[in-house]
Amino acid sequence: MAPTDDTLKRILSRAPAATVADALAILSSIVETLPPGDGIWCFSRLYQAVTEQIGTSLAQTTFQDPAWLARLDAVFANLYFRALALFLDGSPDTPRAWYPLFAARSEPLTALQFALAGMNAHINRDLPVALVTTCREAGMELSRGTREYTDYIAVNPLLADVEARIKTEFLTGPFAVADQLLGKLDDLVANFSIVEARGGAWSHGEALWALRDQVGLSATLLDTLDGLVGFASRGLLMRL
Repeated sequence: MAPTDDTLKRILSRAPAATVADALAILSSIVETLPPGDGIWCFSRLYQAVTEQIGTSLAQTTFQDPAWLARLDAVFANLYFRALALFLDGSPDTPRAWYPLFAARSEPLTALQFALAGMNAHINRDLPVALVTTCREAGMELSRGTREYTDYIAVNPLLADVEARIKTEFLTGPFAVADQLLGKLDDLVANFSIVEARGGAWSHGEALWALRDQVGLSATLLDTLDGLVGFASRGLLMRL
């Protein structure tokens, strides 16, 4: 166990986050605790920037249902915090989607690879769960014909801007990589789109929603998704 992991556990004990501000505070503490380059730091730095943008946008942008969007953000973040806490405790319940990133956190990989693997796990595995949970709490249908779906899509360009900014951060300065690796990294980045991933997450959320009263089938679908997403993360974390 890394010396900082006990501190991480104390930070994560503040979860679950109830608000976007709570989630940002936990993420910021993780970033401040870990050394830059640690795989968990790399994803958390990206997630910190994303959450900062969401918080700013909720205050400045006219969404149709900002309360729902804010709640979704908190529920979503808590799934990452729980997965990380389970991993640090050595729990076999650590989601398979997350395990490749957490296990490879000290490997000599690029910051961008760690960030992509985290986005893959969080969006493709966790976001469908967060959507179902948030809609259940609100007593509403998970449907594309809602104002909430309109808000969900409106967030995409904001996240794409943050993704581009962090990509630049992770390819310059202390994170700069050799020229011969840039082409390979470009291929990895080309294979992942945050907008496409969020579109797929809504579709998987609809499938989980349709099965919400069929516990066995819902669990099987999530378990299958968990495994597939973990497999994709292993591909993103291969040495270049």
